[in-house]
Amino acid sequence: MPSTRLTIERLQADFPEFRFMRAKEFWWSAAQGTVYIDPDIENGHAYTLHELSHALLDHKGYERDVELLKLERDAWEHAQAVLAPKYGIGIEKDVVQDNLDTYRHWLHARSACPECEAIGIQARNHLYRCVACNYSWRVNEARLCALRRYSLQTK
Repeated sequence: MPSTRLTIERLQADFPEFRFMRAKEFWWSAAQGTVYIDPDIENGHAYTLHELSHALLDHKGYERDVELLKLERDAWEHAQAVLAPKYGIGIEKDVVQDNLDTYRHWLHARSACPECEAIGIQARNHLYRCVACNYSWRVNEARLCALRRYSLQTK
C-alpha cells in the first residue's frame, strides 16, 4: 500500500483546485477549498480520500442533523468506490462503519430528550422537540466538542 504522504502529493497534483493542509483533525472546508489532513495517523489514507470525496461531491453544509449522516455516508461510498481503486488504496469496511457510528451516536445523543430520554425530532437548525413529552431543547454544534443541550422551557 502506498504511503499516505505519497498519496497526498499525488492528490495535490491530480486536484489542483483544492488545497491539502496538515492539521490535527481531518475535515473539508468548502469555504476555503481546503482538505485538512493528518497524514501521520493510522488509516490516514482512507480519511484523506474521504475528505477529498466531500470536496468532489460539493458538500458545503446541511440543514438537518440527519443530513450530515447522509453526507458522511456518501463521501465514504465515493472514497471506496471511486478514489480508493484509482489510487490502489484499500479502505477497510470496519474503518468506514466505525466512523459512521460516531455520527450515528452523535445524532442519537442530540435527539434524545433531556427530560424523558425519548427520541425527539429536529424542528429547526439546532432545535429539537420531544414527541413524547413536548419538551424542547437547543443543542450546540458538538461535532468536535462535548454535546450540550439547553432547555427552551420556561420554569
